[in-house]
Amino acid sequence: MSSAVTVRNLVKVYEGGVKALNGINLDVDQGSIFSLIGPNGAGKTTLMRILTTQFKPTSGEAYVFGLNVVKHGDQVRKLISYVPQEISVWTDVSGYENLLIYAKIYRLPSSERRKAVEEALENMGLTEFRNSLVNTYSGGMIRRLEIASALMTKPKILFLDEPTIGLDPSARKAIWEKLISFKKDYGVTVFFNTHYMDETEHYSDEVAIINRGAIVKSGTVKELEQSLGGEVIHLNLNTSSLKGLLKRVRELNGVREVVFNDSEIMVIVNDAETTLPSIMEAARVEEVAVKRVSMTKPSLDDVFLKYAGAKLESGGRVVEVKQLRGAIKRG
Repeated sequence: MSSAVTVRNLVKVYEGGVKALNGINLDVDQGSIFSLIGPNGAGKTTLMRILTTQFKPTSGEAYVFGLNVVKHGDQVRKLISYVPQEISVWTDVSGYENLLIYAKIYRLPSSERRKAVEEALENMGLTEFRNSLVNTYSGGMIRRLEIASALMTKPKILFLDEPTIGLDPSARKAIWEKLISFKKDYGVTVFFNTHYMDETEHYSDEVAIINRGAIVKSGTVKELEQSLGGEVIHLNLNTSSLKGLLKRVRELNGVREVVFNDSEIMVIVNDAETTLPSIMEAARVEEVAVKRVSMTKPSLDDVFLKYAGAKLESGGRVVEVKQLRGAIKRG
C-alpha cells in the first residue's frame, strides 16, 4: 500500500533550545485512519503543523503523498485539510455564511461554491441549522461545522488535532460517524491526535505513541496490546513510597515487567492468578496497603502506560475547551 505520509529523522528545535521533535520516523498508509497519541507536550501538534506546512522542521524530511512539505508546500496544501484545536469559524455569522467564506478562501469556482456548501452542511448533519448564528450552536455542532469546512475541498488527507475534545460522548460519536462515512465515500486518509483512548481503539487502523518528541511504539491496536504479552495486574495503593515493594515484585517468578505511576502499579505477568498471591505477600511484608486489585488482559491503556510512562489524561484540556465553547455560546 502506498504511503500518504512519510517522515524520516524529523527534528524540530524551538528558540531557546526546546526540542519538540527528536528524530521522528513514521509511515501512514493511504486511505487509512491513523491515530497519534501521547502525553501533553510530547510533540503531537508540532508534528501535525509540520505536515500541514505551517512549521518548518529543523532537520529531517517529511512527505505527503510523495511531496516534500518544505520544498513543495503549495502542492501539499492543495491535497490536505486541517482542523486545529483552536476555534476556526466565525461565531457572529451563520453556518452557511462560514462555509461560503471558506469556499472563497479555498478558491472554489464561483459556480461550484453554493453546491459545495450545501453538500458540506448535509454531510455533517447541519442543514437544519444552516441559517443560525454559530454562537447559538452547541460545542459538537461547532466542531462539525469546522470539519465541514475542511471537507469542502474533498482532501486526499484530513488532519484533525483533537477533533472531539470537550464534547459529550454522543457528540463525539456523531462526528466519528460522519468522518467514517466521508472516508468510505471519498477514500480520504485521516490523521488525528486525541486524548480519548476509546477513539483510538474504535476507529484507527494504526496507532503511534509519541513521547518526548520520539515515536516509542507503533502498530495496530491488537499488535500493541499483544506486545505486552501475558496478563496485567493493577494495584491501587495508599502510598507513593514504594521502593521496597517494587524491588520485591520485580524479583518474583513470572513477573515480566513492573510499571509505576503515581500510586498505581502495573505488573505484567505470565499468569495473573498464579502470581497475584506472591505480589500481595510482598505488599504485606513491605507494609503497603492495597486499596484495589484487578487482573486483565493487556489493554491499549496499559500499552500507553508502559511506553509513555504515564496515563493518557484529558481532564484539564477538556475543562479548558468546554469553558471556551461556553464563552462562545454566551457571545
